[in-house]
Order: sequence, then structure tokens, then C-alpha cells
Amino acid sequence: MTKKLTPEQIAGYERDGYICPVEAFSTEQAREWRSQLESFERAEGQKMTRGHNFKPHLLFPWVDEIVHSPEVLDAVEDLIGPDIRLFHLTVWPKDAHSGAYVSWHQDATYFALDPICHVTVWVALTDAPVEAGCMEVVPGSHKLGQLRHAEMQDPENLLSRGQALAVDVDRTKTAFMPVKAGQFSLHHTHLVHNSRPNRSDDRRIGLGISYIPTHARCTAANRVTAMLVRGQDKYGHFDEERRPEANAGPEERDFHARAVATFRDMNASLNKKST
Repeated sequence: MTKKLTPEQIAGYERDGYICPVEAFSTEQAREWRSQLESFERAEGQKMTRGHNFKPHLLFPWVDEIVHSPEVLDAVEDLIGPDIRLFHLTVWPKDAHSGAYVSWHQDATYFALDPICHVTVWVALTDAPVEAGCMEVVPGSHKLGQLRHAEMQDPENLLSRGQALAVDVDRTKTAFMPVKAGQFSLHHTHLVHNSRPNRSDDRRIGLGISYIPTHARCTAANRVTAMLVRGQDKYGHFDEERRPEANAGPEERDFHARAVATFRDMNASLNKKST
């Protein structure tokens, strides 16, 4: 028995590498979460974009609410089992009529996870139609395994390291993954995908949440943190992440800074290893 997804959706995930859309939260709830994010941006005088968009679940109770919600975790459990850690989370904002985009890539490229079994949940805080730059995917490309990527310097690319696919993949039959505020999509870590600039009149905001089964481990030399969000962890592959109690309070900011630094150090060690 599945908890949320239908057998047809699970079969589609195995065949195509993604499911979209999945119903979860009300439009009003998504609007409230967006309001809290943008209130923080105004208070900080800085938008949560490239370089400042990692691991907000360690800063804000409202993000913690999303990542622990049964609306999300029931679907994740249907794909990877009942013992679940949140490995990473990124905010993906694109201002209206901006040039910001995400290059063609695979999520797994700089995660160093073994086995390759993590699933990304993309929760929409705003409507993300095609014209707003929703995700575009190559159906079935997750079956190609890990592909070679290169890094490029482009400030408009929202990926922190500008990673871009460096091999040819047939993109003549791509599919778009539009979602409405409160909905989410799921995709496999090896699915080849991108997103184009936002040509709509409203900002496009989503949370990309990477979940893994607790038996998965990070093979990098640097030990990193991850949050247990459901079930039990009998393996101890990660240092535990604390749940936030206040919105960006001093303790939340301190732990967040250390966790992000640890994650960046892990990424840097992988880069050195590959050069």
C-alpha cells in the first residue's frame, strides 16, 4: 500500500524520472510562506538568490514545517522508504522578466551520495508556468547514469558552481513541469533538467528539497550534516541538524553558517579530487 502516490505515478517515476504535479498545500498557505520569505529578504536587504539560498530549513520554522509535512513525506516514502533524511535544500527564485536561469544538469553531480537514490521535491511557493521558467526535463534521462559536467562562470546561472552538462544528450523531446503555488513535483537525482528565464509578470519561487534514505552515505572525505525527518537512522552517516525554533535567531544563524560551510568544504574537496 502506498501512502500518497498512485501505482501509475510510481511507474511513471521509474520510467520517466519524474512526477508532476502533486497536490499538497493550499494557495493561501503557499502565499503565506512566500510572504515570510520576502519579509526576511526586505529585513536583510538581500534576496535569497545564488550564494544565499542554501539550507533555509535550518533558519526558519516555516521551512521546517514544509520539509516535515506529511503531504510531502508521504510521497517521498512511497519512492525511497520510511527512513528519510533531508540532505540539502535550495531556494530557487527568479524575478519577473529577469535573465536568471538554471543550466542543463543532474542534481547528483556534486552530492557524492552512494547509492544514487535521492529524490528532489520541488515545492512551488508561487505559480510556475512555462513562461515563468518552470523545470524542463529530458524524460527517461535518469537511466543514463551520472554524466560529465563542466563549470562555467555566468552570474545569471542560479547553480552555485555554474555546473552544466558537458556531453550531448538528445533534447529534441523535452517535457515541461509547470506547477501551481502549493503543488510540488518529484524528480530523480540523475534526471537531466534545466529551467529558462522568467518571462512572466510575477516572481517565481520554489524550494528544491533533496531527500535520501538513511542508508545512503556521502562518500566525500568531509563529513556533512543532514536532518532526520522521518523514521529511524541505524547507520549514522551524517551529523545531525538542529530544527529551528525562531526565525533566523542567533542560534539558528550560527548553526546554519557552520552547516553551509561544511557542505561547501565537501563540494570543494570533490572538485579537487576531480582535477
